[in-house]
Amino acid sequence: MKLARFFRVAAILLALELVVSAWGLAQVGWAATVPIHWGPDGSPNGYGPAWLGFLLVPAITVGLAAMFAAIPAIEPRRDNLLRSASAYRTVAVAVTVLMFGVHVVVVVAGTGRDAPVALVVGGGVGLLFAAIGNVMTTVRSNYMFGVRTPWTLSSDLSWDKTHRLVGRLFVASGIGIAAASLFGLMQLVIWLLIGSVTVVLVVAFVYSYVVWRNDPNRRPTSGPM
Repeated sequence: MKLARFFRVAAILLALELVVSAWGLAQVGWAATVPIHWGPDGSPNGYGPAWLGFLLVPAITVGLAAMFAAIPAIEPRRDNLLRSASAYRTVAVAVTVLMFGVHVVVVVAGTGRDAPVALVVGGGVGLLFAAIGNVMTTVRSNYMFGVRTPWTLSSDLSWDKTHRLVGRLFVASGIGIAAASLFGLMQLVIWLLIGSVTVVLVVAFVYSYVVWRNDPNRRPTSGPM
């Protein structure tokens, strides 16, 4: 899978994260105590050393880039993942952009300035959900990327229909989460996030089985395919 575009974006964003980190550390010093955790209302409720608060997200960004690079190499249905390359890159870039946004507000808040941490995190997660849902219908059957139940993995019909339904649910929940964040309704954001993930998991599990059961071309749910 050609991930050169993703790696370019990830490298640029990582470099910018490190620049932001260097700026933040120059402002407060390595040993300063800064917020590293925030409650649903956006108020800090956990603190740690500046070096941890300002370098954690860049470290996570490196780990995520490594993960996205490794998945195609270990995917058993690599041809199908290659057919899903556009969706895969979209999700990888969207996740990396979200991490960059989170890092910026974390560092700004750590220097004692006002930063809309809750808005950026909540709105960013909502937009990420919407982006994932928007490309979900183009994902082909594989073991590492998408809705993977025993029934989607053993029925192309179940895979396709489940991803169409789950994609719509992700888009709707993402828009709701982003809108609630925009209006500062952070308690609602939390409930929407928990509720939407729960609903998607239950719906995907049940619906994928129902479709699989009625698919005359379904395959056995065990063993390599």
